[in-house]
Amino acid sequence: MTNKKESIQQIIRSDIVSGLIQPGQKLPSIRLQSQRFGCSLNTIISVYQELENQYLIYSRPKSGYFVVAKEALLPLLQTKRIDFSSAAPDPASIPQIDFRQCLNKAMELFETSIFTYPDPQGLLSLRQEIVKLFQQQQVFPSAQQVFIFSGAQQALHLLAGMPFPNGKTNILVEQPTYWGMLAALKTQRQTVIGIERTPEGMDWAALERHFQSNMIKFFYTIPRFHNPLGTSYTAEEKQRLAELAKANDVYIVEDDYLADLEINSKADPIHAYNGASHVIYLRSFSKVMMPGLRLAAAAVPDSFIPILQWHKHSADLSSSVLSQGVLEIYMKSGMYAHHAKQMKSLYDDRIKHLRETAQRLLPKECLYTIQFCGGLFASIQLPDSVHTEDLVKRLESRGVDVLATDKHFLSSFPKLNLLRLSIIRTDEHEIEEGIRIIAEELELAKYTSSSPKPFFRL
Repeated sequence: MTNKKESIQQIIRSDIVSGLIQPGQKLPSIRLQSQRFGCSLNTIISVYQELENQYLIYSRPKSGYFVVAKEALLPLLQTKRIDFSSAAPDPASIPQIDFRQCLNKAMELFETSIFTYPDPQGLLSLRQEIVKLFQQQQVFPSAQQVFIFSGAQQALHLLAGMPFPNGKTNILVEQPTYWGMLAALKTQRQTVIGIERTPEGMDWAALERHFQSNMIKFFYTIPRFHNPLGTSYTAEEKQRLAELAKANDVYIVEDDYLADLEINSKADPIHAYNGASHVIYLRSFSKVMMPGLRLAAAAVPDSFIPILQWHKHSADLSSSVLSQGVLEIYMKSGMYAHHAKQMKSLYDDRIKHLRETAQRLLPKECLYTIQFCGGLFASIQLPDSVHTEDLVKRLESRGVDVLATDKHFLSSFPKLNLLRLSIIRTDEHEIEEGIRIIAEELELAKYTSSSPKPFFRL
């Protein structure tokens, strides 16, 4: 009975914190609450007394119980946030002194370039460094095939709108996928087709049908550490995808935004699997460096160079010389490799702890395990009967921020009831506490829904 009493107390507290019951509003009667939760009158009386002791509610003789004024609630309800929603690095993890040194050096070395419009494709000296970085991932472009963009979002926007050598017009995307790509496609008013990607992978028969029959210009995929699922393709799947693309004259836009976090030295990108002629390989630097530098790089087939040069020049004349200079110095000095190694170890420890904590704190029957290897993200899938927005508000009221994934789906595609978890701004204690609270809220849902239990995807 004690556990049930605590669960009822937490549900009512969440109703107050989330605003479902407003300050000054009367709470349901003891009899109505006992019917709602299927418990005795004495249990509800005890719950109300405990909430009154916490100064969340107060009683009026012969009138019932009421929520206290908002001004009185605020100091009681303030709590430290557990941030499972962010995808940007924690500022505390960035070596800002090193960046300042690189910035000062860039001001000195690139002073002349700052006062000109440089090559829209990017500084040649930086592109040569990018070639070395890409080679570590078994991607071997020439410097002429490398483009520097003002963030990966700019690259996706340009690729979405420009013509491709295959003369095709439709774009295929995984569902779910990175919301920024969907935003770029929407603004470009492109014809977009979705194909479901599950934790188990892709429906290859459906993919091949799309490639053969639907005039696919390119297929946008995040093969490594998918956002929001957190899953990765196997080597066999990457090779199969590269071969299908080449055989059907479909290009692959490979968003390898977390290549720096790969802990498996044998995990190569799609570009490495006999697909260089049909793969555009895109890398972001936002998860290792400051997102505000707005830099990304891509390796493209030779046939793309003239048209992409034109579109890049039309978009912004050139990416920030100062940002490019900072990145070049950071890479040449060895700081980038050192910092990326530290971030890989840090994030790997966190994602492993998330997995272990979920296995330990969530009910065993709620766990669903797939191949696990690094990354930043995991996802919780809820039953259709659970209202995602309501659960997000309940978690928010308890200091846990999670991300609903509606914007990761095309508006025309059936949406899964998903929450995305990110470990990028958490530590082990916060992961432990956050998963405990999520588990409690899922348990509490049993008192307000007769739906089957959710399962956890990690």
